[in-house]
Amino acid sequence: MKGDRIAAILTCFNRKQKTLECLTALFQQDCIEQINIDVYLTDDGSTDGTAAAIQELYPQVKILSGDGNLFWGGGMAKAFAAAIRGNYDYYLWLNDDTILYPDALTRLLDTYTEITRNGNSKAVISGSTCDKETGKLTYGGANRPSPRLRPLKFSTIQPTDKPQPCETINGNCVLISRTAAQAVGNVDLAFTHYGGDYDYGLRSHQQGCLVYIPAGYIGTCSDNDTAQAAPPVKEGLKKIQGPKGVAIDNIALHPIGEWKIFAQRYAGPLWVFYWLIPYRRLFFFSLAKKPR
Repeated sequence: MKGDRIAAILTCFNRKQKTLECLTALFQQDCIEQINIDVYLTDDGSTDGTAAAIQELYPQVKILSGDGNLFWGGGMAKAFAAAIRGNYDYYLWLNDDTILYPDALTRLLDTYTEITRNGNSKAVISGSTCDKETGKLTYGGANRPSPRLRPLKFSTIQPTDKPQPCETINGNCVLISRTAAQAVGNVDLAFTHYGGDYDYGLRSHQQGCLVYIPAGYIGTCSDNDTAQAAPPVKEGLKKIQGPKGVAIDNIALHPIGEWKIFAQRYAGPLWVFYWLIPYRRLFFFSLAKKPR
């Protein structure tokens, strides 16, 4: 750990207070005096003074600018690309609404040491987070309970007192070793706002990386409330062309073109079926709303 060079990767848009709280927790890590950490943050056209506030409180943060159309995928890819040029020992993805516990980075690095004892240094470690109020699991690593029958259905793994392997990751807090970053590359811009983290975890497996979650929780992050009333079919079809898709009854329907790419990559020979089946919700809910 001593002397390790770490690049923290973030993107933000109009969440000034949350972003500042996230950075404060990062710079207050227990191990901060033992490592060298640089922060690369894409401010995707915020209008609430986020960039100015960061420059005032944390002038060491390297701020990259976006035009408001990068979303999570583009913002993270831009910051990650800048950081990769620095050839760091580790890269730390961090959502700006994730608040790390003081020992989070230490435990992520200790997990890396533990799981790479077999000699494979390519590791991707996704820290589990919980809701600040309820303590319930929100994000972390994910597995497919039934990969043959439901190859695109993932469930978040409950952390225990030991590191656990997982199939893929949420991008809220992820430690990526240099060798893993060299093998897997950057976030795929085929995924604008959703799916890029899951795709990265699955690609990491394909490149022979160790993909794990550490023991316990590394911080807090509230679950995104995606509950929405079902729109009319015509409106819903328009929304699923956009970068954020549409959410119905706490189920996110991803942008149809991006979900097609994901299905082609990971759903096997019947990918067309698994690509289209989630969108049945749009039609069923819209029909249920019609007056009889």
